[in-house]
Amino acid sequence: MICLNKVIVSLAVTCGAVFGLSFGASAADKTVTFAYQDMMTPIRVLMESGKLESETGYKIKWLKFGGGGDVIRAMSSGDVDVGEAGSSPVAAAASQGLPIKLFWILDDIANAEQLVVRKDSGIKTIADLKGKTVAVPFVSTSHYQLMYALSEAGLSSKDVKLLNMRPPEIAAAWERGDIDATFIWAPVLDVAKKSGTVIASAGDFAAKGKATFDGIIATDKFAGANKEFMTKFVTLLAAADADYAKNGASWTPDSPEVKAVAKWTGANAADVPAGMAAYKFPTLTEQASAAWLGGGAAKALQSTAEFLKEQGRVSEVAPDYAAFVTDEYVKAAK
Repeated sequence: MICLNKVIVSLAVTCGAVFGLSFGASAADKTVTFAYQDMMTPIRVLMESGKLESETGYKIKWLKFGGGGDVIRAMSSGDVDVGEAGSSPVAAAASQGLPIKLFWILDDIANAEQLVVRKDSGIKTIADLKGKTVAVPFVSTSHYQLMYALSEAGLSSKDVKLLNMRPPEIAAAWERGDIDATFIWAPVLDVAKKSGTVIASAGDFAAKGKATFDGIIATDKFAGANKEFMTKFVTLLAAADADYAKNGASWTPDSPEVKAVAKWTGANAADVPAGMAAYKFPTLTEQASAAWLGGGAAKALQSTAEFLKEQGRVSEVAPDYAAFVTDEYVKAAK
């Protein structure tokens, strides 16, 4: 889940220099500028808890972005240290040689991104999209999946009226009736599904070798200078995912965890439980495995980059996408 609609929340804390002792015990202030999106994932509960700040002593500037492409641009300009982005914008960044590292798989998108069509549009299959107006955030995981879906149905981007829209713009266009279909993630997905029909999911194409994911990336500069923070961050991320795996089935719209997710994403609390259930969240062990940071993520990035080049979104495919992925912090986390 791939759009600039910034909401800035700044928190202030002080950081100590030595991990394993007291982060807040001494020395210079440390600040992390973190770019997040509206995906419904356990990290929102961590964000609401304040544990990242209290257990590291770092200031966290939480910046909300509407899509991964904007996150990448902000990181490239030096405005963001760590951020969330889908596999498509991460692949684009790596193809351009941006000095970043993917260090955590935020989610396996699975069925959390879907192609929804209007019930009165006459669209029953992907082939029926010919001549229709379809909105998607360009260079997003949804865009990647949509183009694969069109290709599989014998269509190209020239056969549909393809609009590049950020999620909030898609929601507004859907409500106005300006578009016939969209490939998107929640909470906009929930809006579309209320008056639309799902005809395909990201999970359908993942089963055909076109898996997509959302990840957390850091600039090489920040990660290299803040290894202790990175390891602690991953430890807390793993704990948040583990808590969801253990207790998430019992979360209701009135649960504090669901309210936290709704608060940070802008989603309706009633939609959060189902929205989160559509994702898969790799465990700490799975993160380091060959399926993800141990090799699979790099392969997925390369496949995505090849797609982006075909679409004219990147000029070159990098020789080795493993250079933009690290399992250092998941292996060090406890």
